[in-house]
Amino acid sequence: MRFRYAFQKIVDLKTNEKTQAEWLLSQAIGKMREEESSLSELHEAKDGIYEELYQVSTKKATISQMMLLQQYVEHIDQQIVLKNHDLMQAKEAVHAKQDILAGRVLEEKVWSKAKEKAYQRFTVNVLKKEQDQLDEMATNRFRRLS
Repeated sequence: MRFRYAFQKIVDLKTNEKTQAEWLLSQAIGKMREEESSLSELHEAKDGIYEELYQVSTKKATISQMMLLQQYVEHIDQQIVLKNHDLMQAKEAVHAKQDILAGRVLEEKVWSKAKEKAYQRFTVNVLKKEQDQLDEMATNRFRRLS
């Protein structure tokens, strides 16, 4: 006799949902890392412009050159503010995906545990039937010998 779990499709569905949640979390983490990398690049660019501004200020430079560099620094500052906002959204998305994954993992565990318990009950019943059959055979053999 073979074990057949009546709710196997639900167990499979919960496993697939967990896998999908893991994949979505992975995507969200990738997006967050991209935003962090982009923000880091903006900070490096800003530092480079400040260095260039310092170099230009120690040499003979026109006011227009210095103003142009200062405007570029302000532009990068605006980009940093926007990128910080994007990074915060990416982090919120990661946290949301982590919460979803935690729920999916819990659901999968509940259904897997239910399947496990059903299998244990099935095994106990099969063993009990086998033992009953063995007892019946022993009783019949004993009756024949008596």
